[in-house]
Amino acid sequence: MLEKFSKWKANRAESVPSYTMDAATQAIPKHVAIIMDGNGRWAKQKGLPRIAGHREGMKVVNKIVRKANEVKIDVLTLYAFSTENWKRPKTEVDYLMKLPERFLSMELPKLIEENVQVRLMGSLENLPDHTLRAVMTAVEATKENDGLILNFALNYGSRYEMIKAIKEIATKVEAGLLNTESINEEVLEQHLMTSDLRDPDLLIRTSGEIRLSNFMLWQLAYSEFWFTDVLWPDFTEQHFAEAIAEYQKRARRYGGV
Repeated sequence: MLEKFSKWKANRAESVPSYTMDAATQAIPKHVAIIMDGNGRWAKQKGLPRIAGHREGMKVVNKIVRKANEVKIDVLTLYAFSTENWKRPKTEVDYLMKLPERFLSMELPKLIEENVQVRLMGSLENLPDHTLRAVMTAVEATKENDGLILNFALNYGSRYEMIKAIKEIATKVEAGLLNTESINEEVLEQHLMTSDLRDPDLLIRTSGEIRLSNFMLWQLAYSEFWFTDVLWPDFTEQHFAEAIAEYQKRARRYGGV
């Protein structure tokens, strides 16, 4: 197994086409969201356990965060663990719950130095203490940073998010704090977990799957989508640049002409 992994590492330096992003600030998407898919399949293709794919995928997170900061993206939201992912084997879930701690223990000093602000989006319920402690430590340590917002969607599901928002609005209506006639898109958005963030301009999904998987269903209403067959552990800075270059070619009309 280790021999297969070493062979893959030696052959990984395959050429990736070079893409040039428009240097104009207005052409860079302000908020990029990524569904990081394909870790398990990547491992299976190499005869490795699924956790090997997640471990390699964590390294890619580091590279893409650096690249997003370099090109001056304002917000990078990463779909790290969904509310549905609890259905996976316990050994895999346990490993996934250790990844935030491992990633942040290594990268937090760099994130602080590079003025990155870490945020968490999702339900805190069911998260192990060590996972929650690691993420909240990073959130607290970087809260004054005003550079790239690194927003981890952890134990997140869009349907859960919207139901939670609707319940909060209903509670305010029952208490007489809100009139039903005043409920509009803006009111709902104020109760979403992204209330102080702009909607994603660009959604990237790896691994060849073409669906949203319960991710930011409201916020992605007018986002540009970019799908690739590349599995997340093979996703590079050049693939990221390709996605942004493709985004820059598109005309966003928001229902107009």
